[in-house]
Amino acid sequence: MRAATPNLALREPLAEREQKRLALAHLQEAWADAAHEGIEGDCLAQTALFLALAELISTYGEEATARFTENFGTRIRNGEFSVNLPRQ
Repeated sequence: MRAATPNLALREPLAEREQKRLALAHLQEAWADAAHEGIEGDCLAQTALFLALAELISTYGEEATARFTENFGTRIRNGEFSVNLPRQ
């Protein structure tokens, strides 16, 4: 059971770093819930990437998103996204 959250309209805007920290915590919780329901990690990952790219395109447009993702191959090969994630 989740505790009730205060009215967000009454809160001060969160700093970007804090927003990212909270977003990660929410996504990790949703990921764990989905895995618990039997959804495989690769399916979750592909769906998360699709949703993330769709959101970036909705916000910034296709060209800006394409530029943002152009160097992902190099970043992946350089280990930027290689972290030890806890497995459920």
